[in-house]
Amino acid sequence: MAALAYTLGKREINHYFSVRSAKALALGAVLLLAACHAAFRRYRGDDTCEYLLSSGRFLGEKVWQPHSCMMHKYKNSEAKNCLLDKHIAFIGDSRIRQLFYSFVKLINPQVKEEGNKHGNILFEDKSASIKVDFLWYPEVNGSMKQRIKSWTEGSIAKPHVIVAGAATWSIKIHNGSNEALTQYKINITSIAPLLEKLAESSDVYWVLQDPVYEDMLSNSRKMITNDKIDAYNEAAISILNSSSRNSKAKVKVFSVSKLIAQETIMQSSDGLHLPESSRETSAMILMNVYCNKILKPIDGSCCQPQPPLTLIQKLAFCFFALSIIGYLILSFIYRNNHRKNKPCTDMESGEEKKPVTNTSPVSTLETLLYSFFKLGLIMAYFYLCDRANLFMKENKFYTHSSFFIPIIYILVLGVFYTENTKEFLPVYMHVRVLVAAYLFQTGYGHFSYFWIKGDFGLYRVCQVLFRLNFLVVVLCIVMDRPYQFYYFVPLVTVWFMIIYATLAVWPQIVQKKANGNCFWHFGLLLKLISLLMCIYFLANSQGVFEKIFSLWPLSTCFELNGNVYEWWFRWKLDRYVVFHGMMFAFIYLALQKRQVLLEGKGEPLFSNKISNVLLFISVVCFLTYSIWASSCKNKTECNELHPSVSVVQILAFILIRNIPGYARSVYSSFFAWFGRISLELFICQYHIWLAADTKGILVLIPGNPMLNIIVSTFIFVCVAHEISQITNDLAQMVVPKDNATLLRRLLCIAGFFSGLLFLAAIQDQSRH
Repeated sequence: MAALAYTLGKREINHYFSVRSAKALALGAVLLLAACHAAFRRYRGDDTCEYLLSSGRFLGEKVWQPHSCMMHKYKNSEAKNCLLDKHIAFIGDSRIRQLFYSFVKLINPQVKEEGNKHGNILFEDKSASIKVDFLWYPEVNGSMKQRIKSWTEGSIAKPHVIVAGAATWSIKIHNGSNEALTQYKINITSIAPLLEKLAESSDVYWVLQDPVYEDMLSNSRKMITNDKIDAYNEAAISILNSSSRNSKAKVKVFSVSKLIAQETIMQSSDGLHLPESSRETSAMILMNVYCNKILKPIDGSCCQPQPPLTLIQKLAFCFFALSIIGYLILSFIYRNNHRKNKPCTDMESGEEKKPVTNTSPVSTLETLLYSFFKLGLIMAYFYLCDRANLFMKENKFYTHSSFFIPIIYILVLGVFYTENTKEFLPVYMHVRVLVAAYLFQTGYGHFSYFWIKGDFGLYRVCQVLFRLNFLVVVLCIVMDRPYQFYYFVPLVTVWFMIIYATLAVWPQIVQKKANGNCFWHFGLLLKLISLLMCIYFLANSQGVFEKIFSLWPLSTCFELNGNVYEWWFRWKLDRYVVFHGMMFAFIYLALQKRQVLLEGKGEPLFSNKISNVLLFISVVCFLTYSIWASSCKNKTECNELHPSVSVVQILAFILIRNIPGYARSVYSSFFAWFGRISLELFICQYHIWLAADTKGILVLIPGNPMLNIIVSTFIFVCVAHEISQITNDLAQMVVPKDNATLLRRLLCIAGFFSGLLFLAAIQDQSRH
């Protein structure tokens, strides 16, 4: 009964929730979310700087997350590069002095807090011509006004950035009297026009007062209460925000420090001054506000404007727009003709007359346009998610619960969809299903296996290359990213071509030849050893490797940030996977020919004794490798060992999965479904699951991380599946089986890429 209920439950789910209905639901969710975010942006504005300065929350204990955008963590070299030849002035009380020191430490971490506490403190970095001054003005009074006035009317050079704020001294000196608050309002009202005038040419920030921890305050500070601080803050906000809301010269209110202090003030040493971690966060926010628009870091979306469209992007959008319009027109014409040619009833005979029409050319063109129609809409979603400022982005933050809970859910679903195969699959087909990514050794062995079997001609090679590269090429165009940015696909493509060249070069060895004479086995081994020697030589000759891939047009494809080091690192990390995979295919075919493998259903892979020994060794190797990998502390040393020892883990897993006969007859249709779109899932995650080119997380539903990850993952999977179907449809139309036609198509594709590389070169020159 339990088994029957289990089967009926799966049928019910599959009946009411198909892939088609899931995609329709995903489309509706995207449209609804896009409309909500657009309305929110229109109502609240799309200035992420304002959000960075005013709102956010803590992720964990020390990681600050601004609302709707990502904050970059600046290094000393980046800070110096941004603030080159700049003058920054901090003017105010002891809390502003704390902020000054934290800001200076971002430029030079060796600075010590040993200056005169109640006097001016000057810092200068001569290597970058950076000046940062702290000016001691603990009250908003005539003295502070005179200093600000000297910048607006005097001959003193104005600072590029001014950070000001004060109030606690006024509360303390005047014992929290209402008269002091009234005078504060008068003084800040007189200073506000001067600050507004400075803001026309400089960045001016007014820091609101942070709360205090009243229980820890000394007797001389007991009058500084949070109620008084709130009253002073309200006065400052009302006066400084009295100017036009849309004015570009407006003084920016730095209110986010107040939110930070609310969470951390209990860690204060005296109840008044903030702990070091809090003021470091405030200083980093200031650095982001000023520097993000200058350096434009990938993982710092706050205060960054939407990047302008490049020429290639404009051409791509025009192409997709024409495809969408063309499909709609063609679809309208086709359906209109279909209505005209609708069978009519012969009144005399009572039979329907069916007009003979040949619609195959129209349907083929319609299918082509329909594929680009869908792809254009999907690419628009990609662009909105990761290039436009419509949807929000947040920094990554790891917790055990957020990682393991979804993993457990997925494993439960995988077990729920466990199936028994109707026909027993041989070992190699299990390898094909289980290891979806071509990067693993067995993926390359899969190609070698079918080549030696004589089942891999030019048509299949072009099909594979098209399916591997189509999505990445489109994303390079639409998202304005280099080919090497999606490193996995260039890596797989190059290794695939290396395998093809190795097996295609004379003498070509297929199974028919090898079965007739064992000499051909020796020839194949000689090819593999030659390949291994070439890989070893390039792995130990970085200069030669970089010279090869620095030649045009290879440099255009494999350079990232102006060099090929990233490509060298990725290539070297898995340099022996091809050799391991091809050896696996060779050994498997040799064992299969000699009938050593027992691939019958339910039988162990080898004899019982050998199977038990191999299974034990595989389990030990699997566990040993897992412990070594998880305990690895030195990344450099582990990367050096990885190319040679990774085969142990993979081969152990394959043997554990395939030696027991009962294990080979069971698989998860849930995981198999995802395996068929694994390439699309890997590539799409860059922009529509993660964000900022994988540096952050896409936020479709703010304020609810768990719901957001569920919705974004659902849309992400539906998009990946649809792209997989589009790619397969286009591959059938673009890659013909006729070799002569295929060669002509390849020439056209080569011409297209030549034009694309030419336009890319023009864009690079214009940028520089």
